[in-house]
Amino acid sequence: MSGVTEIELRRCAGEHEFARLVEVWRSAVRATHRFLTADDIAFYEGRMAQVYLPAVDLTVAVTGGRIVGFSGLADGRLEMLFVEDEYRGTGVGSVLPADAVRRYPALTLDVNEQNPSAVAFYRRRGFVVTGRSETDGDGRPFPLLHLSAPEPTP
Repeated sequence: MSGVTEIELRRCAGEHEFARLVEVWRSAVRATHRFLTADDIAFYEGRMAQVYLPAVDLTVAVTGGRIVGFSGLADGRLEMLFVEDEYRGTGVGSVLPADAVRRYPALTLDVNEQNPSAVAFYRRRGFVVTGRSETDGDGRPFPLLHLSAPEPTP
């Protein structure tokens, strides 16, 4: 799929949209998180709607009336960003972090070190690695790289 002609960003309309967000998450994770086992995916999926999504300010990316991506922010941090697999490379993934940096110029985020496409995605957008952790936020053995948004240009 080539670039999407129109991408609307809006706040998540509430819990009734969480099922769709989990579908987007599942599609993205299956396409990009090859280091996760089926059990790992089930663990995180079981927490998405009950723990992770309610904890962040959600922005959804909509095209053709369909949610195709989303991001979650909390305290100036990009806690999550997922794009449905068939929409990867269409520009949806670019508008979400750009919106987050616009809102929080000193934006920080963590990215799975074992997801080289995501690491490259953020580095192409000027994010710099500021540290590393051996485990993810749930204490599971998935190393994270800590990144910061590029310094704003005057």
